[in-house]
Amino acid sequence: MSEGLNHWTFVIASYAIGVGGTVLLVGWSWLEMRRAEARRDRSRER
Repeated sequence: MSEGLNHWTFVIASYAIGVGGTVLLVGWSWLEMRRAEARRDRSRER
């Protein structure tokens, strides 16, 4: 007895979530790094 479910929808969705999460994490980390560098530069000027 087989229902013939298509598993590719779930595979594609899981890859999209994984890649999307990775891109968001890299972008967030990059922005935080830039902010930290700006704070460091401002503290050196004083």
